Amino acid sequence: MSLADRLLSLPLELEDCRLEPLSTRVPSGWTRHSTVVRLGGSGREGRGEDVTYGAEEQLPFQAAGPPPIPTGRMSLGDFCAWIEGHELFAEAPSQAAYRDYRLWAFQSAALDLALRQSGLSIAAAVERRPRPLRFCASMGLGNPPSLARPRALREVHATLEFKLDAEPEWDDGFVAELAGLGGISVVDLKGAYEGTVVDTPPDPALARRVAELLPSAIIEDPHRTPEVLAALEDHRERVSWDAPIHSLADLEDLPFEPRVLNIKPSRLGSIERLFALYAHCESEGIETYGGGQFELGVGRLQIQRLAALFHPDGPNDTAPVSYNSPEITRDLPSSPLSTAVDGAGL
Repeated sequence: MSLADRLLSLPLELEDCRLEPLSTRVPSGWTRHSTVVRLGGSGREGRGEDVTYGAEEQLPFQAAGPPPIPTGRMSLGDFCAWIEGHELFAEAPSQAAYRDYRLWAFQSAALDLALRQSGLSIAAAVERRPRPLRFCASMGLGNPPSLARPRALREVHATLEFKLDAEPEWDDGFVAELAGLGGISVVDLKGAYEGTVVDTPPDPALARRVAELLPSAIIEDPHRTPEVLAALEDHRERVSWDAPIHSLADLEDLPFEPRVLNIKPSRLGSIERLFALYAHCESEGIETYGGGQFELGVGRLQIQRLAALFHPDGPNDTAPVSYNSPEITRDLPSSPLSTAVDGAGL
């Protein structure tokens, strides 16, 4: 039995569903909204987090309240099949990926509840032991780019690693400064987005600059133009994919066989697709690391625990929530992060 089948066969008893709004002001000046989905049954509660980015999708969802979920006894798989076939947006979302983000909120909440009702931790359910979690601080560096925040974080933790969003303004001098800072574990070229605020134009020179001046960094989501791919031809083993990966089938559409992947549970959307991808990567020797979606609540803890089970040694973009605060304090947790799990649930 696969891990997904094992989890989906868990019994589940549902009685009610509630939504909890979360929001925070972030260092770049915008307000991040998310929604915690709370599923209740047999005196226990399971939680998941909808990480849809658009306030125009989040606020009406919170105001309307939860959908009328099925109640009573069923399997986790029964509920997941029902919610996957249910429309969770009153109007079509501005990004198709948001459908998976919201789906994951309900499926992760149901998994959390099913585990609690069975008295199991996720580690026990998948028969794995969590290990201390290596994480990176993820951020953009502004325009014009500045190393002020990474340097300030390094004053707190001298060995902190970074996952950075590249910008066209990164010239040779600036990338050389990054190399001097050290600890740049992942650079996201943002080449897989269209119609978003993080779109960047194809830039073969930038791709080559990052690859050559940061020789140990993973290069994430390059544009797939012939010119960019040619610039990275000698660095294929470090090229990773994130935004295009919503299922195992998406690996077939990549320009070459991946050797490393960023696995984001919310991007996969479902328990079945997530654990199928974990299993495939392990069987094929594909290195993996975890990614977040600016979770504000329980979603952050859940991606940390999954990463601690499946890829604890990767450059995980799963830093604690305190790393997203505009204020940098001396009590920031250090990497690797303890992932000891007490009690049942996800």
